[in-house]
Amino acid sequence: MDVQAWDKSLLLGDDEPLTQEMFDRLVHEVRGGERERLNFTEMLEKTLEKQASSVSKSTVKSLKAAQGFYALGKFEPALTWLKKSGGGPQQNWLKGCCYKELGQYDEAVKAFEKAEESGCDSFDVAMALVETLRRQGELEQAQEKLKRVSRMGDIRAEFHYQLGCLNDDNGRREEAMAEFERAISLDGNHYRALFRLAYACDLYGDEKQAMNYYRRCLESGAVHVSALMNLAVLYEDNGEYYSARDCIKRVLAAYPNHERARLFIKDIESSMTMFYDEELEKRVDYRNQVLQIPISDFELSVRARNCLKKMNIKYLGDLLRVTETELLAYKNFGETSLQEIKVILTQKGLRLGQLLEDSNSRQLTVEDTEQDQIDDETMSAGVSELLLSVRSRKCLQRLNLNSVGDLVRCTEAELLGCKNFGLTSLYEIKQRLKDKGLSLRVLQD
Repeated sequence: MDVQAWDKSLLLGDDEPLTQEMFDRLVHEVRGGERERLNFTEMLEKTLEKQASSVSKSTVKSLKAAQGFYALGKFEPALTWLKKSGGGPQQNWLKGCCYKELGQYDEAVKAFEKAEESGCDSFDVAMALVETLRRQGELEQAQEKLKRVSRMGDIRAEFHYQLGCLNDDNGRREEAMAEFERAISLDGNHYRALFRLAYACDLYGDEKQAMNYYRRCLESGAVHVSALMNLAVLYEDNGEYYSARDCIKRVLAAYPNHERARLFIKDIESSMTMFYDEELEKRVDYRNQVLQIPISDFELSVRARNCLKKMNIKYLGDLLRVTETELLAYKNFGETSLQEIKVILTQKGLRLGQLLEDSNSRQLTVEDTEQDQIDDETMSAGVSELLLSVRSRKCLQRLNLNSVGDLVRCTEAELLGCKNFGLTSLYEIKQRLKDKGLSLRVLQD
C-alpha cells in the first residue's frame, strides 16, 4: 500500500483503533524509503494541525498519532502522545517498544509487563521481554524467560529466533545457526532469522549459502538496506559486478542520500571497467618486498652501518631517496662506505636517488615517524579490533595485514592496489583508524 494513499480519516479521522495488521503495514510502508517517510511526515503533521482539538480529547486518536510517530522512528513524540491515550494493551505494548528503541530498558520491561496484565498475548510479551533483556545484557534473565515459554514456543519461529540470538550473544555460534535454521523452517519469510543466518554464513566463509539467504531476505520486495549492501559486497567479490550494481541501485532508489551506497556504486562501476594485470601486480609486489628489506640484513662495515642508523635509513627503499652527495656530506661517511652501499643496490637492480629521479614515484619506506610515537600495545593489536566489515577484513587478509601496526604502515595506494578493494573499504578503514588516533602512511612527493 502506498503511503500517499493512506487515508487520513483512517489514521486520525475516526475512533476505531488500527488493528495490529494495519499498524504493521503502516510501519512497513513508511520505512520503505526516504520519499515515503517524507510524504507521511508531511501528511501526519498537517492532519494533527487541522485536528488538534479533537485529537487531544480522543484516546484512540492519540494512540493513532503515537503509532504514526513510531512508524517514523520518532519515539519521544510517540511517548508524548501515548501519555494521552490511556492504559490499554495496545498503548502499553507501544510504550514498551518505544522505550526499548530508546535504550530505556527498565521502563520497557515495566511497560511490556503492564501490556500482558491488560490483555496482550503472553507469548508475544515474553518474546518482547527476551529481546529487551538481551539488549540490556541480562542474558541469564532472558534465558530464564525463554525456558518458561519453551513448550508453547517450540513450534513458533520467533521463539527459535530469540533463542538463536541468545546463543549468539553467549558465543555459541553453531547452536545459534541451528536455531535460525529452525526458525526459517517454521516461517520461511522470517526476515531477521534469514539475515542473521546469512551474516553468520558470511563470517564462516560460506559465501554461496550467505548469498542464498540474503536473496531470500529480499524476496518480499522490501528495501532491506543491510541485506542489499552485504549481498552487493559478495557479488562484487565474485566478479558479478552487474548484480552488485543492481543491489546498490535498489538502495539508492529508496535512499538517494545513502552515503555508503553512493561510494560503493562508484567502486563497482570502476571495477567493471578496470583492467587487472596480474603479471604487473606480481612484479610490483616483488619490488615492494625488496624495498622493505632491513639494512641490518646486509653485511656492511661498522662505520657505514652507524652512519645509516644516525641518518634514520632503516630499509633498502630508504636509500633510493638519498643521493651520493647527501651521503658523502654526512660526517664520517666516506667513499668506502659509499661503494659498499652501491654494490648492494646494484645487486638488486637499484641505485641511489632512484625515486628522486622519477617524478611519478612515491616514498616506499615502511615506517612513518609519526606512527612510531604510538604505543606498542596499540600497534600490535589485531585488525579484528577495528570491527571492520567482512569485505574489508577479507581484503586485509589477502594483503597479509594482521595487526594495526601492519595496517598503518600501508598507504592508500597500496590498499587500493588489492583486487576488489575500493573507496568504500578505504573510507571505513580510515575512519576506524581515526577513532584510535591513527592514520595510514602518507606518501611524500
